[in-house]
Amino acid sequence: MIYPFDTTPVPGGAIEVAPGVLWLRMRLPMAGLDHINVWALRDECDGRDGWTLVDTGMNTPQTAADWQTAVVGALGGLPIHRVICTHMHPDHAGMAGWLANQHHCRLWMTRLEYITCRMLVADTGREAPEDGVQFYRAAGWDEEAIAHYRSRFGGFGRAVYTLPDSYRRVVDGERLMIGGHEWHAVIGRGHSPEHLCLHSPQLQLLISGDQVLPRITSNVSVFPTEPDGDPLKDWLESLAALKQRLPDDVLILPSHNEPFRGLHERLDSLAHGHEQRLRRVHDELREPRRAVDLFSVLFRRAVGHDMLMMATGESLAHLNCLIGRDLAARRTDAQGVHWYGRG
Repeated sequence: MIYPFDTTPVPGGAIEVAPGVLWLRMRLPMAGLDHINVWALRDECDGRDGWTLVDTGMNTPQTAADWQTAVVGALGGLPIHRVICTHMHPDHAGMAGWLANQHHCRLWMTRLEYITCRMLVADTGREAPEDGVQFYRAAGWDEEAIAHYRSRFGGFGRAVYTLPDSYRRVVDGERLMIGGHEWHAVIGRGHSPEHLCLHSPQLQLLISGDQVLPRITSNVSVFPTEPDGDPLKDWLESLAALKQRLPDDVLILPSHNEPFRGLHERLDSLAHGHEQRLRRVHDELREPRRAVDLFSVLFRRAVGHDMLMMATGESLAHLNCLIGRDLAARRTDAQGVHWYGRG
């Protein structure tokens, strides 16, 4: 894999990665992940020069300040014609409503990402549902962890500025004209329900969101809303489909870390890594295990409260995938805890 850029943008600044394509960074208040890359594509609407933005950062005062600096400086004060979000996670869609409101422009997303984001934001202010409590107890959480879940429930919406009440749907295979260049919509699944990537054959670029990252692996999780889901199957199938649909010579513009070349190598590596973890989990199931008992098999560092939900979701994603392959089975004890063994 090749990383062609020696520097990264400062908050509010930009680096041109291709003609009319700017790389910006927004700060994130997250341990271990302090930035998200967003992209500004030179565009025209009704004869007015301006920009299409792809992804937005999390709803924080720091991000708002970064955008205000960027619009006046790196974007030259030109109008924002539209905002496109690759998917619904707060670091990607958190400022979409703010930008659409500030610049009187339209939000573009895939349907499932828009609807799911609206659904999760609606949880703000609610008490943690009993389905969620039972789900995490079944995974092996103790009462301290359950109390932490109850206290943090609804936090998603606090990181997302109110979304517009309408949006422009993007569908797989659609061709969008942005700044005189054709961008193809390529949908992936597993990390989120209907994740949008944008491929420009002419510019040889792929805006990959979280679907392809160079140095870290995207979280693939099972959540209480769909406890029997198999997102890892969706993820692996999406990686294979991307390799079939996209050429290897594109410059990948990811949401985290740096732009890089070597798409097919990275897709193979991501798939191989998950297959390795599936084998390790299967080996561990020689004795009955709960989802929380598998953290040492899946993760290199200890899992604290801040990462417990994501770690549990990822553990369950591997277990549900093994069940789907008839390599594991689940039983429930008298306390409602799920135990997994080989199928």
